Amino acid sequence: MKKTLIKMSALAVAVSSFSAFAAKPAVVYDTAGKFDKSFNEAVFQNGVKVYKADKGVAVREFEPQNEAQREQGLRRLAQRGFTPIVAVGFNMASAVEKVATEFPDIQFTIIDMVVDKPNVQSIVFKEHEGSFLVGALAAKASKTDKVGFVGGMDIPLIRKFECGYRQGAQYANPNIQTFQNMTGSTPAAFADPAKGSELAKSQFSQGVDVIYAAAGGTGMGVYQAAKDAGKFAIGVDSNQNHLQPGTMLTSMVKKVGVAAYNSWEEAEKGTWTAGIKVLGLKEGAVEWAYDDNNKDLITPEMKTYLDQLQADIIAGKINVHDYMSDNTCNF
Repeated sequence: MKKTLIKMSALAVAVSSFSAFAAKPAVVYDTAGKFDKSFNEAVFQNGVKVYKADKGVAVREFEPQNEAQREQGLRRLAQRGFTPIVAVGFNMASAVEKVATEFPDIQFTIIDMVVDKPNVQSIVFKEHEGSFLVGALAAKASKTDKVGFVGGMDIPLIRKFECGYRQGAQYANPNIQTFQNMTGSTPAAFADPAKGSELAKSQFSQGVDVIYAAAGGTGMGVYQAAKDAGKFAIGVDSNQNHLQPGTMLTSMVKKVGVAAYNSWEEAEKGTWTAGIKVLGLKEGAVEWAYDDNNKDLITPEMKTYLDQLQADIIAGKINVHDYMSDNTCNF
């Protein structure tokens, strides 16, 4: 009897050990949280929820409340054998690099940044391509020949959005003027709707009548200011057309949720690989949003024009300059 118990105990430990390191999906959001109505929420709505609905598998979620908890959350999930662990946003890079080094057998996926580790999958997007399309639409919709951009944190990634937007606007209308403001120089710039509203009002006072916000939660202030002023706004990351119907001209959607979903599914199928994935219009990873909330704002001519621009970019007939290729917006 005693030997049987010992064998059963050993088996239980073996099963427990196997379970601890079996493939099981997890995600660590950035500090804005999974209900930021933007980037993080896109991962939750279009990744986490859909994966559970499709696979019957719950994704373990962690929402850090401060910067230190990013690393703590990743380490805790790795210790418990969750894999792959999706880290949402460029701010997660240093934490991913450190924890991935500590846990070489755990798979990590980071969105919007490259971490060069043999157990890290880095997913980056061609935001400049999608931004080009919404810039062209802004120029077509503008009655003043003045369009605006409000960015979050002043970093090359956000400049990439702005540069693509400016290129699209000027392609559609060579006489267009583009106004731009960045909200700040720290991650807090993505969570300051009051400042977003202030910057938007300033641009509207200068004649701007369409503003594209690539600013996370700060964009909420831009959209409200646009509604109050009777102007147009353009959302980002998630399809934000529903936030202010009649005000939101469109949204530049990054399918970060789909990217997260695909990473978990690849691990499930045994096809997950480390390295860099670059996703753009051709891969269906960025797009401009057209739905019931904005279809009355988009004329058939506008839609046909944007569809053609998209086809031309995919075919290589239009080359959209990537700000991050040389840290300039020379085009």
